[in-house]
Amino acid sequence: MDKKAYEDIHIGDQASFTKTVVEADIVLFAGVTGDFNPVHVDKEFAEKSFFKERIAHGMLSAGFISTVLGTKLPGPGTIYLGQTLQFKSPVKINDTITARVEVIEKIDAKRMLRLKTECYNQDAKLVTTGECTIMI
Repeated sequence: MDKKAYEDIHIGDQASFTKTVVEADIVLFAGVTGDFNPVHVDKEFAEKSFFKERIAHGMLSAGFISTVLGTKLPGPGTIYLGQTLQFKSPVKINDTITARVEVIEKIDAKRMLRLKTECYNQDAKLVTTGECTIMI
């Protein structure tokens, strides 16, 4: 992937990444992070929960935002400085999630960007929202 030069980035620029979340993603995420919360990894437990089924870790969908930043906008070499997140809806096994970022502010003196970050499922339902700050 080519890195987009700071000068070529404009307010309103957008990029996205789409992935279907499968069971293996949840299991691998749990293994990498150590987050074995049973609502994610235990079918019987999850069926008795508020969600009535297993759900993906919220940070898994948030990770897709990082994918956009590091591969598309601005691309390789991006330095992630901060992120706010709100989890609006659960991500379920076999949901197809699209992470979208949009440039909402350029901070020229520091070559930094502020971006709106959102993740939607296949039904266009917002599952994660927030803002991030990055440096090029």
